Amino acid sequence: MSGRVWAWWGGRLQGRQADDAAEAPAAPAKRASPPRWLRELMPRGLLGRSVLIILGPIIVLQLVALQLFYGGHLDVISRRLAGGVAGDVAMIVELLRREPPEDRVWIFREAAWRLDLSLAFEPGARLAPVERRASMPLLPLEEDLNHALMERVQRPFDTDWQSDPRSVIIRVQTPEGVLHVEAPRKRLFTATLYLFVIWLVGSALLLSAVAVVFMKNQVRAIHRLAVAAEAFGLGRDIGSIKPEGAAEVRQAALAFNRMQDRIRRFVGQRTDMLAGISHDLRTPLTRMRLTLAMLPRPAEVEEDLAALTADVEEMERMVAAYLAFARGEGTEQAAPADLVALVQEVAANARRSGAEVEVTAPERLEMKLRADAVRRCLGNLLDNARRHATRIRVTVETAARGEGTLWAQVTVDDDGPGIPAEAREAAFRPFASGAPGGTGLGLAIARDIVRAHGGEIALEESPLGGLRARFRLPV
Repeated sequence: MSGRVWAWWGGRLQGRQADDAAEAPAAPAKRASPPRWLRELMPRGLLGRSVLIILGPIIVLQLVALQLFYGGHLDVISRRLAGGVAGDVAMIVELLRREPPEDRVWIFREAAWRLDLSLAFEPGARLAPVERRASMPLLPLEEDLNHALMERVQRPFDTDWQSDPRSVIIRVQTPEGVLHVEAPRKRLFTATLYLFVIWLVGSALLLSAVAVVFMKNQVRAIHRLAVAAEAFGLGRDIGSIKPEGAAEVRQAALAFNRMQDRIRRFVGQRTDMLAGISHDLRTPLTRMRLTLAMLPRPAEVEEDLAALTADVEEMERMVAAYLAFARGEGTEQAAPADLVALVQEVAANARRSGAEVEVTAPERLEMKLRADAVRRCLGNLLDNARRHATRIRVTVETAARGEGTLWAQVTVDDDGPGIPAEAREAAFRPFASGAPGGTGLGLAIARDIVRAHGGEIALEESPLGGLRARFRLPV
């Protein structure tokens, strides 16, 4: 009894496990990507893909219609017309065989009047080979006519499509000679075939042109929205964009305008608040410096007072630097400027401060910049290099990056101690210990300026043995 119970319980467990396995969600199948050659053939732009989506079904529809027409209706019509001509020729051949020779004139006259066939008889002649060529593209006339003549005439024959552009000459070998039959081509096909093809292709081209024009207008609105977003990301004040295009595109444009306003208000409020805090800090710093200057300086605390005075001066420089940055961030707009001239100007200022600066740059590189902000960025990088190195080299060049985008690249190399690779990212943080010279805002401000222009900045190992600061700006 216990064995039956255990067997029953084991069966129930196996059944439950099978049900759980069946109800468990299957692992998502890996999405198959299209072949690489197909991805390369596909257009990359929205207009090209939209046109392909529109024209693809139209082309498939035209091909299906042509295939059904030429494979079905045209084939049936062509075979019936060719069979009618072949039947008339077979009837004439049979009459010539049955009737006496003196009745040929009557037969030829009746065929010309009732069948629209011109006949001639060449007694004792033999058929000569004639080169067969299809005279009309897209229409299976010659094959259908030859097949019908084989079935109904059942005698040696030949067809000539080249001698007369308006008729087909059929030659039939009879025991007495060769029968020449001139049949009009209009009996073998109808002109509506060409009209059908012209109307089919013409309507497709017309509808495709209209679709492309309308789609181009829609894509133009999306392109303008993309350009506005790109310009806003580069820190250029382009104002509100005009909503146009489809309802969804208008909605996106209105959302973009609202987003611009919110971001401007946020940046303005943040800048004003931090600028106010920095401005208020100058008052206690000034009192501290005045107090330090008026304190007695015995020899045992002279070194401590000098260090404290240096710290206060460093704090004043940082506050002044942030105030200058905040003022420029809120008011300056991008305008055409010569990047090489800015680099030369900042390098000249660094030389007056006692630094050895070497500049390698083209004669001119015109681009849209916030000149004061870029000047401040370069000044911060050169100040960091000047405090820790004796030799500085600045290089300005252009570089291509992805889909033909042109970038202006500025590289600042020095022969100082450099920054370890694991501490370079931390050096960009405000008041971070990984920054050159301890804490500061120089590199943080430089990164904000570069990113506001839509560029990027990185710290690397310099060929001179120290630190390399390299930033790129889109031209």
